[in-house]
Amino acid sequence: MKKIFTTVLTITVTASTAMADGDAISEFRIGILGGENAQDRLNSYQCLADYTKEALGVETKLFAPADYNGVIQGLLGGTLDMAWLGASSYAAVHIQDPDAVEPVLVKINLDGSYGYHSIGFARKDSGITSLSDLKGKTFGFGDPNSTSGYLIPSIEIPQKTGATMTSGDYFGEVKFTGGHEQTIVAVNGGDVSGGVTWADGQGDWEDGYNSGALRKAVDAGLIDMNDLIEIWRSKPIPEGPVVLRKALPTDVRATMTELVDGLYEADADCAYGVAAGDSLGFDPITHEAYVSIVEARKAKSN
Repeated sequence: MKKIFTTVLTITVTASTAMADGDAISEFRIGILGGENAQDRLNSYQCLADYTKEALGVETKLFAPADYNGVIQGLLGGTLDMAWLGASSYAAVHIQDPDAVEPVLVKINLDGSYGYHSIGFARKDSGITSLSDLKGKTFGFGDPNSTSGYLIPSIEIPQKTGATMTSGDYFGEVKFTGGHEQTIVAVNGGDVSGGVTWADGQGDWEDGYNSGALRKAVDAGLIDMNDLIEIWRSKPIPEGPVVLRKALPTDVRATMTELVDGLYEADADCAYGVAAGDSLGFDPITHEAYVSIVEARKAKSN
């Protein structure tokens, strides 16, 4: 394993391992949001878990629940300490308990931005080239707590079609597949006619763009992008934050923020897995970046 810490950071970390603000920590728990199968998620994050164990001096555990809500409830209930959330999932946590977590970092794209898109797509051989071609056909969302896999397309697509996302109104059937990877597999396999997933929208389509669920699916050998076609793209969405549980000792939060912030420079391969593709790593972010998503989520639930 590559050595991630400088001497100064190691000294800082060692001081925080056993005791911080008078509170000892015995383990550190990282939640991994859905998007691909659990084992692939665990594999992508194992390097981060190893670095965390070294940094904090305590056992580090990874959790990959079946759906987004598993991570949300883990953060709200205090059984998870850190996660990289989508913007809508962060909004869900914040709405239920503003004091549960703090956004600290955000993934930075290769062009320096921190936005991404909900990407509507279909099989190229289906003859579908736009949303209008999906009228009367089956449409797949990912997870109800996903920003790009549900919240944003459920708002923007009706603005485009002039109809609701209720089954039978415009699309013949609208259903949840369970996650981004499941949507990609369902569209690729013809189980749904079209669906949405997330990508930074940068780089080449053939690669699944630079980062996102399509890139991860290409890396896993699940799809050939030449078999698929993009049919819709959302407005830019703020990339979701890496969050830390506010109740954690201050020194532990500072150590983990510094660790993830420096991950790209220290171990680009590890950062690739954690960030779901090519990026420039992570930079600081605050709650203010997500106010619009919080409001959109509130409006959707009313």
